[in-house]
Amino acid sequence: MNEESDNGRAFRVVVGVTGGIAAYKAVQVVRDLVLAGHHVDVVPTESALRFIGRPTFEAISHNPVTSDLFDDVAEVRHVALGQRADVIAVVPATANSIARLANGLADDLLGTTALASTAPLVIAPAMHTEMWQHPATQANVERLAARGAIIVGPDSGQLTGDDVGPGRLAESETIVSAIERAAGRADASRAAAARSHDLAGRTVLVTAGGTREPLDPVRFLGNRSSGRQGVAIAARAAARGADVTLVAANLEVGVPDGVHVVEVSTAAQMAETCAEIAPRREVIIMAAAVADYRPDRVSDSKIKKEQSGDELTIAFTKNPDILRDLSAARVDGQIIVGFAAETAADDDELLELGRAKIARKGCDYLAVNRVGWHEGFQRDENSVVILAADGDVVRRHEGDKMSVADAILDVVAG
Repeated sequence: MNEESDNGRAFRVVVGVTGGIAAYKAVQVVRDLVLAGHHVDVVPTESALRFIGRPTFEAISHNPVTSDLFDDVAEVRHVALGQRADVIAVVPATANSIARLANGLADDLLGTTALASTAPLVIAPAMHTEMWQHPATQANVERLAARGAIIVGPDSGQLTGDDVGPGRLAESETIVSAIERAAGRADASRAAAARSHDLAGRTVLVTAGGTREPLDPVRFLGNRSSGRQGVAIAARAAARGADVTLVAANLEVGVPDGVHVVEVSTAAQMAETCAEIAPRREVIIMAAAVADYRPDRVSDSKIKKEQSGDELTIAFTKNPDILRDLSAARVDGQIIVGFAAETAADDDELLELGRAKIARKGCDYLAVNRVGWHEGFQRDENSVVILAADGDVVRRHEGDKMSVADAILDVVAG
């Protein structure tokens, strides 16, 4: 099974180059994008080609370059480029090109490509200070920004000749970063739209929180789980159209809307509740932190140190293994996801512990995460490695717990 990473992906970027002296700097932007692994199509204007030759852009981008609206007519190139693009960037953007884009003019390949695309538009202006500060240019920039375009720069500095002031093209690193962020946001937005109802009609059971095993009427053996990750999974599953039941143990966070909640406290209560609900659910995600042991005897009154002396000895009994029992009793077609919170020293040890656990538990997937004094519990962020039943890594994800929830549900949704 192939591993999928959420640490970024290659984007398709259209870089429009317009006719200013800063066109030579666009070569570095294209090179940096290609070195970062992105597919780059360069669309220069005819004026840009008077500053930088076509062979330079082709050599740097590793793709053919055309500026003529009537090239590749059979492909309808301007539509194809626009539809395939994850982001369109204009580097440099002259005052003239900004005015044309702001007013929707489309008599060249760059203009038609921009109009034929729903991808984010990144504009990196470069021009003399007076042109940049002219009210017409500022009005056009404001119009583009109001439509969602991302304006990068310009910087202040040395311009053509002896001129110094605002109008200098932003640095390549800044432009590339803005392009990647814009493409990433659009990518996330498309993914969210695709997910919007991909679990519609499916029934999901999620456990969340930390169980508590009473010692006496005022004390218990518990853990540091707040329930944030399990609640996030329940919330995202409901948002994606699922019918969700949340078995909640001592949550420290609010319960999401649209989710049926069953409250429990101890591991035995959770085991009994899950055993009753699970056969009627298509997906089971066991995100709760369940106590492995419970006291043999629970005192009816508060245990007092005056009565116990200097030492207190408590005998414990092993609790039911809820995940293993549910896996063993699964119904046909059911998907079961477990969690493993481990205090591993490094990634290799984390994977070793996770693979041993999924082999014992018999579930379909296991979300393994490292925990410790300052990570995992009671935080808004999480980092998981998702293992398949055979121990293969199928996904890694690091981010806020809502995004981790979506990563897990993406695996479940297939």
